[in-house]
Amino acid sequence: METPEQISARMRKQKSKKTKAEVLLAKALWHEGLRYRLNLKTLPGSPDIVITKYQIVIFVDGEFWHGKDFEKTSKNIKRNREYWIPKIERNMKRDRENDLKLKQHGWIVLHFWSREVESDVRHCVEEVLEFVEVQKNGMTK
Repeated sequence: METPEQISARMRKQKSKKTKAEVLLAKALWHEGLRYRLNLKTLPGSPDIVITKYQIVIFVDGEFWHGKDFEKTSKNIKRNREYWIPKIERNMKRDRENDLKLKQHGWIVLHFWSREVESDVRHCVEEVLEFVEVQKNGMTK
């Protein structure tokens, strides 16, 4: 069983930028000819990948931190529940607020779970490319 100090050390090692999944998706998009900016701080939520030409923002979210299936997974949090549950709920609320702000300013907002990207990056790229096509068609009219 891990001590609180070991848990803290493990949590500190968690990256918030340039995670394996973010880099994988970014490189795959680059190979498709899409150019982007990373972690654009001028936009709400500092999206992981921003395709400015087509006004598309992409977030690659960690399942734990952003509450994937939170109704079920919150029951699995055994330690420090009084800290983690409100923290994850705040993250989820902030994500919704940032999405709304971005959409109000005309951005298309895409979210992918990090494991989804790692297991099937091709599917994620195809989804992005579909939105690129939608934006291209809207720009030509």
